[in-house]
Amino acid sequence: MYYKMRKIITSLTIFTFFLTGSLNAQNNIWSLEDCISYAMDNNISIKQTELNSEYYKNQYNQAKLNRLPYLNASVSNNTSFGKSLDYTTYQFTDGTNNFYSGISSGTTLFNGLQQKNTIDKSHLDLLASLENTAKIRNDISLNIAAAYLQILFSQELLNIAKNQLEITSQQIDRTQKMVDAGKLARGSALEIQAQYAGEELSVISAENDLIMAYLNLQLMLDLPYDPSFSIVVPDLSEPENSFLMTEVSEIYSSAEQRMPQVKSSEYSLGAAEKDLAIARGGRYPSLSLSASSYSRYNNKAIDYSPTAEEPYTFSEQFNDNFNYGFGLELNIPIFNRYQVKTNISNARISIESAELDLQNTKNELYRSIQQAYLDAVGALKKYNSTQKALIAMEESFKYTEKKFEVGLVNTVDYNTSKNQLTKTQSDLLQAKYDFIFKTKILHFYKGDPITL
Repeated sequence: MYYKMRKIITSLTIFTFFLTGSLNAQNNIWSLEDCISYAMDNNISIKQTELNSEYYKNQYNQAKLNRLPYLNASVSNNTSFGKSLDYTTYQFTDGTNNFYSGISSGTTLFNGLQQKNTIDKSHLDLLASLENTAKIRNDISLNIAAAYLQILFSQELLNIAKNQLEITSQQIDRTQKMVDAGKLARGSALEIQAQYAGEELSVISAENDLIMAYLNLQLMLDLPYDPSFSIVVPDLSEPENSFLMTEVSEIYSSAEQRMPQVKSSEYSLGAAEKDLAIARGGRYPSLSLSASSYSRYNNKAIDYSPTAEEPYTFSEQFNDNFNYGFGLELNIPIFNRYQVKTNISNARISIESAELDLQNTKNELYRSIQQAYLDAVGALKKYNSTQKALIAMEESFKYTEKKFEVGLVNTVDYNTSKNQLTKTQSDLLQAKYDFIFKTKILHFYKGDPITL
């Protein structure tokens, strides 16, 4: 049963390696900086938020362009059939062809500063959108760092599993010799072989975990899976803990000024305040200036001037009928079914909501920093205590191993001691990489780039 299961797992591992296509990257050995840089240029989520920022940029530009006067031209041609009355001569004519042409322009001189406040609001919306993009970039950078460290962690776990398997492999021959010499019972050889089989499964499981860690990183980079993809292994032999001397309040003070989620919330609050100013502008009169010019042509028109000549040409009619003018229009709001009042009330509600969002964002940031700090301290304590435990466990295992080799300890006790050593080594690695990642988060909040 066991060997059948092992064969299936091994087949799945090989199948996973060769299922997908190769990676079209220039270099398959990636550093953490390479991964983050590539993601910044190619990540789909980042591209989507950048498109969203382009939308708000267009809105901002349009708000500024709305200050310019509009200019429209109109041309129309109307043809009628049958008798129609010419209102200039009060005579009936058979069929007419009328051509009209005009140009109009206008601009708003004053509308309660609504145009200015709309421009300011659009600008704040754009800034908030850009900060949202920066937040997505930060989140992806942290996620990639976590995935990168997971590969390093999985690789070290695999090395531990392989080392333990090699030790057990050596003990199989020694145990068999001791059984043949009568120093150990025959069951001891079977027990050590069972231990070897279990550790083979552990190696296969660790290999699969490493494959999945590589796959996860490549998926984050939006790359097709490639077994030849590998990463640079930095020197992380001893975690650096001096940064924990920094106070949480100091880290938060720096992060509050820098983190894009805080800036985005601040810009959103500013935009809500501009919405209130726009709504209040609806209370004021609006003044607009307009200008237009117009002319027309009719095929039945007659020139009654003494010097007129037939026919009454198109250009002559256009010159004679040409007119232009200017106008000022003042609109004074008197009663608008309380629409302005409702808009002002809704704008105030939006401001209160934005203020709560800003405070909640700051609270979440502080909690994240506090949690990362406590996790880092806990991981460091666990790392230090596990490191001491590992030293003692290694000495204990060496002593047990020597006693096992001379027949003073049975296979069960030997395997128990060996499994405890393996677990302690795994716990040490877990604490180590947990501490490294949490300190990277704290460095990131302080303003340092994410590096290994």
